[in-house]
Parts: sequence; C-alpha cells; structure tokens
Amino acid sequence: MRKITDLRGIKDTAKVFLHMNIEETKFSPLVIKHPFTDSAMVCVSQADGEIAFANIMEDTKAFTLWKEQVEKQIDTAEDVFGVYHLMTKSYLLAFLKYAESYLSREDFSKMLADIWIRTEAPNLDPNFKQKELLDLFRKSKQEEMMTEDEIETLRSLPETVSVYRGVTSYNAGKVKALSWTLDREVAQWFANRFGENGTVYEAEISKEYILALFKGRNEWEVIVEPDHLLQLSE
Repeated sequence: MRKITDLRGIKDTAKVFLHMNIEETKFSPLVIKHPFTDSAMVCVSQADGEIAFANIMEDTKAFTLWKEQVEKQIDTAEDVFGVYHLMTKSYLLAFLKYAESYLSREDFSKMLADIWIRTEAPNLDPNFKQKELLDLFRKSKQEEMMTEDEIETLRSLPETVSVYRGVTSYNAGKVKALSWTLDREVAQWFANRFGENGTVYEAEISKEYILALFKGRNEWEVIVEPDHLLQLSE
C-alpha cells in the first residue's frame, strides 16, 4: 500500500470496471449486473439538456453516452470515497481488491469496513478465498475501520467471548465464516430471514482473534479468525 492514496489510479481502475459488459439476469432489463448500475433502464442527458430514459441493453448509443456521463462523475470525484460510492454493492469488494495497490493503509481500512457492512453476504464473494478475506482485515488498521465506541467495546470484552451465527440453506456451507455476532437474537434473525427455518450456531473465541467489531445496523458483528473458534455447536 501507499503512504498517500493515488486518486488517479483509483479513478483509472474504476473506469476499467465501468467498461465491463452487462450481465443479464432473468429479470433483465429491469435488473442486471454491472459495476455502476443494477438496472438497464437508466436516465441519460441529451445534447439539448433534456433527460431521457433509455434501455442500455438495447440502445448501444445510449449505453456509450451513459458511460461517458459516469466517467465525468468519476473524474470529478474529490476522493476515493466519491469514486466507489458510485458503484453497485455487489462489485465493491472486487473493486477494493484491484484498487488496493493505489490506496493508503488508512483509506484501505476505511473502505474495507464500509464495504463489508454495506455488502450482502461478503463471506460468499466469489472473488475471494476465505484466507484472502482474512488478509484484508489483518493488513487493516483497527482504529481506521472502527469508531471510537466500537474500539472501546471490543477492548472491554472478556478474554473469551461467546459468539453466534445464524445460517439458512443459502449459506449453510459457510458456518466457519468470518462474520459472527455478539447478539444471539441477531443470529436468530439471520437464521429465519427469507422465510427459512435456519440454524443458530454458538462458539467461543479468544478476544485476540477478533479482528474487528461493527455496531452498524445494530448487528453487533465481529470479524473473527475462523480457525480459532472453539466449542462450536448448534
């Protein structure tokens, strides 16, 4: 990582993502997969200043114009956060992976925390093996990832901590993941969402193997080193 973030490098990386192809879904064009939009139905500024609604899967000229407009937004971003907040959530961890070499450790740590909290099921991201996800947290600065309140809460935990994880059929194969919670009711909510009757797991872990604590969304999430989970049981 760099001492100071190379914003030009970040913007160039974002533009590579911008020019990726659209991935269709069964709900296309309403729902698509692309780093900068979740829908093919977008607003495009015309030469006369009017705003038009266009399907960028069918209208190649509109797709080109839309990308030019997003490029301008990237170019005018004042910092790295202004760049990646233009992107769709499902591509954020991948963007972090390829932007890492341009980031300071401070910005990297802040981005990782924000992206992790905002992303649905980051433990299942196809761009990372579990060891690679762990390495992201190991190389980050806790004081940049967490708020002062979160840091104090982590420090105040006992040396051995009880943690919980709720899983459904969707992620049942990832019980020993990085994400756990200090709140059993939160784990129960995750086990029962989407109308499923999932399973709640309990384990113990030494505080030294908790890499971060996030209170965002009232989930009391802790990022742990899974190999050090003890007495894991339903």
